[in-house]
Amino acid sequence: MIIGMTGGIASGKSTVARAFAALGAPWVDADDVAREVVEPGEPALAEIAERYAHEQGPGVLNDDGTLNRRALREIVFADPAERRWLESVTHPRIRARLVEHLARLEASGAPYVLLVSPLLFESGQSEMADRCLVIDVPEALQIERTAARDDVDEAQARAIVAAQMPRAERLARADDVLDNGGSEEEMRRRVAELDRRYRELTSERSKTC
Repeated sequence: MIIGMTGGIASGKSTVARAFAALGAPWVDADDVAREVVEPGEPALAEIAERYAHEQGPGVLNDDGTLNRRALREIVFADPAERRWLESVTHPRIRARLVEHLARLEASGAPYVLLVSPLLFESGQSEMADRCLVIDVPEALQIERTAARDDVDEAQARAIVAAQMPRAERLARADDVLDNGGSEEEMRRRVAELDRRYRELTSERSKTC
């Protein structure tokens, strides 16, 4: 069984995923895969570099040929059309590679696997999951964490949060919700509860197959 896990930026998805992993549930992170598909030598990076070669200064590449993520982020968050173009280049490649990673994890014999993705719903990756778990925190906390973690000002942090799916819509599409606005102990207790539930569901599915 594949559990799709999502949440707004800085909601603590990776921390929650590690808590699940400690209980025996492996995971693949769409953010990691997104970085893979824009590494030097990848077709997606070549397309991105070509599109923004006209930008003033170094464009969107660092001196060593790697992607300047900050420069690209400033472009796409300032222009929704550019963000859609970028997604059209990267999302199909990310999805194909996620399928490969998930197949390997499922073959490992784990009771269930996690697909961790900030764009689970927006990208259509939720179609790959049997259930969807939303990691939820208040927007004010998202903005605070984003500004501190990514070294951006509050205005840019707000823009990043605003560019994502509205919190209410994300929650409405969830099968399960984990409130991650409290202590680590509370988070781990909720993860343990969900782990038991997912193992039960996996067992039930295996009996009907």
